[in-house]
Amino acid sequence: MVDAQDGRGQPRLEAAEPPADEQGEEERPDLETVIAERDRYFDQLQRTAADYANYRRRTEQDRAQQRLEANEHLLREIVPVLDDLQRGLGSLPPTDRESKLAEGMRLVEQKFLTILKKHGVSPIDALGQPFDPTIHEAVEIAPEGGDRVVAIYAPGYRLGSDVLRPAMVKVGPMESNDRGGDSG
Repeated sequence: MVDAQDGRGQPRLEAAEPPADEQGEEERPDLETVIAERDRYFDQLQRTAADYANYRRRTEQDRAQQRLEANEHLLREIVPVLDDLQRGLGSLPPTDRESKLAEGMRLVEQKFLTILKKHGVSPIDALGQPFDPTIHEAVEIAPEGGDRVVAIYAPGYRLGSDVLRPAMVKVGPMESNDRGGDSG
């Protein structure tokens, strides 16, 4: 048996015969079928686009949440450094409170507070306020009782509307000469 070859010695490719259903009559879909298929594909495309938009939105929300949590973690570690600086300022002898060193420490404290404020951190106003366990941590309670914050041992801070760190406070009765003493 001899294979048919072209002029260059390569086997000649012969066209295959079309399948039986294409030989004579081609079956064409009617217009309604084509429109229904087009609508189905279009609906599928719209759903896929909506799914992708939702995925992008969720991904961006997740990233924003991760950034917020990372910032919160960092700010929780920075706040004690500010506490130490403020304790250092408070422990200066009266003769050194107007020195260049004290002035420099106050400038660093102001820079700390400015940066914290820029990142959404604000101090919790506690002194004289009713004790609130969601924003205050009672580390001492006066023996005579009471429900007001009478001393602050460490300031508390908020990050936005959340508590970054509760204020460490002493709880006791309001002094009779304090404002708000006869409001209750």
